[in-house]
Amino acid sequence: MKLPRRAFLHLTAGAGALPALSRIAWPQPYPSRPITMIVPFPAGGPLDTIARIMVEGMRGWLGQPIIIENVSGAGGTLGVGRVARSAGDGYTLGAGFLGTHVINGAIYALQYDVLNDFEPVSRFAASSGWLIVAKNSMPATDLKGLIAWLKANSDKASQGTVGVGSPHHVAGLFFQKETGTRFQFVPYRGAAAAMQDLVAGQIDMMIDSPTTTLPQVRAGTIKGHAVTAESRLAVAPDIPTVDEAGLPGFYVSAWSALWAPKGTPKNVIAKLNAAAVNAFNDPGVRQRLADIGQEPPPPDQQTPEALRSFQKAEIEKWWPIIKAANIKAE
Repeated sequence: MKLPRRAFLHLTAGAGALPALSRIAWPQPYPSRPITMIVPFPAGGPLDTIARIMVEGMRGWLGQPIIIENVSGAGGTLGVGRVARSAGDGYTLGAGFLGTHVINGAIYALQYDVLNDFEPVSRFAASSGWLIVAKNSMPATDLKGLIAWLKANSDKASQGTVGVGSPHHVAGLFFQKETGTRFQFVPYRGAAAAMQDLVAGQIDMMIDSPTTTLPQVRAGTIKGHAVTAESRLAVAPDIPTVDEAGLPGFYVSAWSALWAPKGTPKNVIAKLNAAAVNAFNDPGVRQRLADIGQEPPPPDQQTPEALRSFQKAEIEKWWPIIKAANIKAE
């Protein structure tokens, strides 16, 4: 049967378009290339250590490398600000913690909103408490002795922090209030640098995460006086709680989490969250977290929605305390 000329032309035009259709760049499944995770502090600190452990458990699920990039400075605001300005495509993520995504919002004039300019992905880990530690040459052998020494040496005593308004600084102010002590705060560009000076005896004490403190306590290079929680650390059962050591109710802990820039698609967030949950279920990841005094959040706290609610609750808890103390970034 002979086709009419018009029908024939339509068919040939359609056939000619087939090669063009084959060249259309259809969206590729996420992720199709490496992902960058920005850690807003130097390498070797608590958040960096936790992020690297989590990355090991996440990348197999995602099928792409996750590259850690340390962007430090200004109490973590430089790195977090870079995440806030990044495209919401799932290829730039930001690790953060109590300091970067709660405290900084109360002490810095930020160019971003710590709650509303990010999409929550998942909590990373939570410690059951920080450690109050001191240099080895400190004559005190327990927490009561440390407090007595600080009172007797207020003119020269010092505590290392990672900057004005950092959780370490806020914990130190809380410690002064509860113990009636006075000492100098010495800021560093990261917990690892502060710990170096504590080991060297250049500063007297720190209140910091088990991630930073436990390896040194185990090595015998510093003294561990108390855990700032209601129960002892399973990985350090010989260190008493603050309640047992004579400073009841002095509870300080930190948590870490993962965020994406605002506007990141929900399906991308869901895939990243699934990768984090997969990491939590990996025995190797769980053991490495436990070794540094960390543990995955409970299952009902592993969702993006749970992270947003938790972050809001932390802001409501800490901002009034920080503002009442009139803490401002230098």
